[in-house]
Amino acid sequence: MSALANLTVGDVVAERTVHLTRESLVRYAGASGDFNPIHYRDDVASAVGLPGVLAHGMLTMGLAVGTIESWLGDTGRILEYGVRFTKPVVVDPETGADVTVVAKVGAVDEESARIDLTVSFEGVTVLVKAQVRVRTV
Repeated sequence: MSALANLTVGDVVAERTVHLTRESLVRYAGASGDFNPIHYRDDVASAVGLPGVLAHGMLTMGLAVGTIESWLGDTGRILEYGVRFTKPVVVDPETGADVTVVAKVGAVDEESARIDLTVSFEGVTVLVKAQVRVRTV
């Protein structure tokens, strides 16, 4: 029987913590083509009023949804995914940053489920309304 067959609202289906480094940001910039210097240069980030070099929003969003990949088994089951960005992930040059994701069942109907993702950095939620609708049948 599939892990998607007997979902109950409130079930934690996946969780993980991902450690980001400045190298992670440079690699992501190369893969995505997003070379905005706020993602790798302290002086530029500071000059525009940021607290430090920030992880790319799409990187954070990708890490969040990637948390359910093993549980889901087939990413083709993802019907919708959306988030709202609320706080940046500041990646320290020495210690990096740990982003924690917890995926819980938020709602279930006959054909799909809504998975709510809690995404945090330093104990603060960085994405709200992070929800993935997946096909369960």
